[in-house]
Amino acid sequence: MDKKYDSLNKMQKKAVLHTEGPLLILAGAGSGKTRVLTHRIAYLIEEKNVAPWNILAITFTNKAAKEMRERVDNLVGYGSEDIWVSTFHSTCVKILRRHIDKIGYDRYFTIYDTDDQKKLIRECMKQLNVDPKQFKENSILSSISSAKDKLLTPKNYEKQAYEYRSQVVSKVYTMYQDRLKKNNALDFDDLLVKTVEVFRLCPDVLSYYQDKFKYIMVDEYQDTNHVQYIFVGLLASRFKNLCVVGDDDQSIYRFRGADISNILDFEKDFRNAEVIKLEQNYRSTKNILDAANQVISNNYGRKNKTLYTDNEAGALINYKCLQNEQAEAEYMSSEIIKGIESEDRNFKDFAVLYRTNAQSRVIEERFIINNIPYKIVGGTSFYQRKEIKDILAYLKTINNSTDDIAVKRIINVPRRGIGQTTINKVEDYAYNNDVNFFNALCEVGKIPNMTRSSKKVEAFTNFIKTLRVEMDTMSLVDLTNEVIDRTGYVKELEAEGTDEAYGRIDNIGELISKLTEYESNEENPTLNGFLEEVALIADIDNYNEETNVVVLMTMHSAKGLEFPCVFISGMEDGLFPSYMSISSGEQEDVEEERRLCYVGITRAKQKLYLLGANSRMIRGMTQYNQVSRFIREINNDLFDLEYTESVQDIPNEKTSFRKSAHSFLKTNPYVVKKNVNNIPSPSNFSLNYVKGDLVKHVKFGIGEVLDITPGGADFEVTVNFPSAGVKKLMARLANLKKA
Repeated sequence: MDKKYDSLNKMQKKAVLHTEGPLLILAGAGSGKTRVLTHRIAYLIEEKNVAPWNILAITFTNKAAKEMRERVDNLVGYGSEDIWVSTFHSTCVKILRRHIDKIGYDRYFTIYDTDDQKKLIRECMKQLNVDPKQFKENSILSSISSAKDKLLTPKNYEKQAYEYRSQVVSKVYTMYQDRLKKNNALDFDDLLVKTVEVFRLCPDVLSYYQDKFKYIMVDEYQDTNHVQYIFVGLLASRFKNLCVVGDDDQSIYRFRGADISNILDFEKDFRNAEVIKLEQNYRSTKNILDAANQVISNNYGRKNKTLYTDNEAGALINYKCLQNEQAEAEYMSSEIIKGIESEDRNFKDFAVLYRTNAQSRVIEERFIINNIPYKIVGGTSFYQRKEIKDILAYLKTINNSTDDIAVKRIINVPRRGIGQTTINKVEDYAYNNDVNFFNALCEVGKIPNMTRSSKKVEAFTNFIKTLRVEMDTMSLVDLTNEVIDRTGYVKELEAEGTDEAYGRIDNIGELISKLTEYESNEENPTLNGFLEEVALIADIDNYNEETNVVVLMTMHSAKGLEFPCVFISGMEDGLFPSYMSISSGEQEDVEEERRLCYVGITRAKQKLYLLGANSRMIRGMTQYNQVSRFIREINNDLFDLEYTESVQDIPNEKTSFRKSAHSFLKTNPYVVKKNVNNIPSPSNFSLNYVKGDLVKHVKFGIGEVLDITPGGADFEVTVNFPSAGVKKLMARLANLKKA
């Protein structure tokens, strides 16, 4: 046997040498799973004389496939090009290019990207007279994608479409699929669905690939959905030489359709399966691993395993509970600067992880003030996010209607029936008459051939003019809420109903918090002053990925990455774990959050900071959350506990935290309190329902109002929804209607 296999540890080597029959490799974070997979491929070819073309290795991302391909090429050399190393989608494309004609498609089919899909969905909705204000294309597309993941054909979907919305989706799905076939096109979901269809309808094709791929390896198996599970099962059913690699503790994509039971039930699917655990971690210190193990051990739905390392114990974990989110961001800044100046670190050694994208705003602003270069990974800088730019464009237009860019951005956002043809005519009129775009809109009656759209344009300009007058008598927060309410911007996002849409609503809430903060800190707050402040923040340079910068990202985006120093922000119940997961009553929801925490912790190699805040402004309201239950699940001897003096200012329960920190971490129950002292009641805003009334929510349906709490420019409404449990909602954004 080649000496290169001697570099593997005992369990890695065992996994490499086990070639026959089903094998589940439970690969903990930082345990060298890619190394095992590539050495296993090399061993099959060099020692077992397996032909390269009889091996299939499937990964989830093109980046992972490229890395595996490069490593295999280096290990195997000549002949490695015949190994299929690719993503699920790429594998299916190769198969369909050869065999899709057997199910009525041309082999030269087109693959529709997301924009193509949305355009086709819009066409189907228009043809079926589906109201785009009531049913959003993204929401319908998400439902269709979910159906395809479950291998539900349009006919099967129709059979279980009992509710009105499902019936509408069913009609769109049927037409959408018919149009795809007419166009000889497949969407991304179809690539897997149609491959499974070919396999099931054409036994000869399935038999060919079963014989071809005698040895199959699948990476990140915990992230597979139902159709991927079926695809792999069909291919492996003849020889059963299936090796799946994954970590159930890192299954964090349930919202995308990932089914953790695929990895948990592998031994049931393959009765004689061998299970090998890779538990030796090469990335993190002992203290970091101990913390990760202690957190994840609280999950019930998992395979029993415990990470260990030969690395040093390392620094204790720095848990710090700060006064608020600004103090939290300032503490990060000071620690990064200290690391640069006294520990000879680089900016790129630091990563800041958070649960939601909305948390990045305060951190970004503080880093700019402290001249700390950063980049957002897997997301967009706060002030560059579409919904933020849209709302700011409204404020800019109200403040200064000569800003043509701002006016054009929002003239049809949300859609109000003002199309590009109308915009082109107005632009021509503005140019020919030497006026700005908004003034041209105001003179729409003078523009030829504009009778059909003139009323819509007039409604828009009157809306802006009205707010320009009213802004003198209202706060900036109220002005912004008026924009949100009157345009129906958030209502449209709620109707969309996707995770992305609710994330955008959270970001708008964070903009409200920024406005509240600005008005509180300025002696003479003005809209112009606010926009100037934001402009200075938003103009930060875009840094190249190769530059020396601090990385900011959500924990979902951080999966698979590692950094010497990691900050996890917002370690508070209600934020992380999220309030929705806590209030759902479903154990699996909190367990998914705990797996996400485990992923975040195991990104750290040398230093880990777990940070929280005594108070945090969320959607313009100051909220007091208890320390995250994930902190309380870590033994106190792993913490280098530090607290700010301001903790003493928090009444009773918060003060007891400082006086008896160790007992508090383990014993205090979950509490959420709102700071309603000395906060004015909402102005220019009232509710048409009271405690005890029934109200309707676009997502949760009908529920009973249990409590209403005023605060800042909004109300917090507690509602019991029979279908979703008790929810705490912000009245402006929730858009509750009396039932």
